[in-house]
Amino acid sequence: MAVARDDGAAGRIRVQHAGALATVVLDHPGRMNAITVSMWRELARIFAELSSDAGLRCVVIRGAGGHFAVGADIREFPQVRSDPLRVQAYHRRTIAPALQAIAGCPHPVLAVIEGVCVGGGLEIASVCDLRLAAHDARFGAPINRLGFPMAPDEMRGLLALAGRAVTLEILLEGRVFGAREALSKGLLTRVVEAAELESEQAATAARLCAGAPLAARLNKRMSARLGAGSPPLTDAEWQDCFSYASGPDHQEGVRAFLDGRPPVFKGE
Repeated sequence: MAVARDDGAAGRIRVQHAGALATVVLDHPGRMNAITVSMWRELARIFAELSSDAGLRCVVIRGAGGHFAVGADIREFPQVRSDPLRVQAYHRRTIAPALQAIAGCPHPVLAVIEGVCVGGGLEIASVCDLRLAAHDARFGAPINRLGFPMAPDEMRGLLALAGRAVTLEILLEGRVFGAREALSKGLLTRVVEAAELESEQAATAARLCAGAPLAARLNKRMSARLGAGSPPLTDAEWQDCFSYASGPDHQEGVRAFLDGRPPVFKGE
């Protein structure tokens, strides 16, 4: 099933469902999937919906037409970023909620990247859990040429992924670079030949869907919580961490291993 939502703008977000897998597609024809205000807002709404769908095991996000996303649609800037108040509202009330919704999704989120992935596209990819790229994809954030820095909520994902040194290199130089360099900088999970991208996406999504959903949710929650300098876990958080122990999925996983068969998880 495919669902397309559009409020009249040229860009749209498409959602495709195939069993336990949902695919979110950035689609702005002729604009390398430049992300409009309506698309940012749709991303926030759609990921909120996907997050509440207990039947999902994996979400893939990718772009249409051979590109991931070239970033925000700059043609809208004279209207939506025309003064300091609108600039702040655009970044804090339009872009930030979309990135937070993607980052906060309890299901594993896989970014599949081909073509251009710069600016807002890189920000989206940075808040996903895994990033799979074609070898000829291109990355960067050349917004210094537009005369503005990366907003704090948008920088957060890049900092967490690649660290301060790489983040500053990307932002201060404004250089666009290839997938192999992006991999060496820690921006990507894997790089494959362009012809292998679809098959590798399918294989990766299948592995994500095959895992125990509760374990995936707990891994995501704990990995976000256990940052450098974070305070010790509370008793409630320890209980949450080990809440899987009495659940049927954990018991099924152990039984299946001992029986020499694939496990059948129910998300419990």
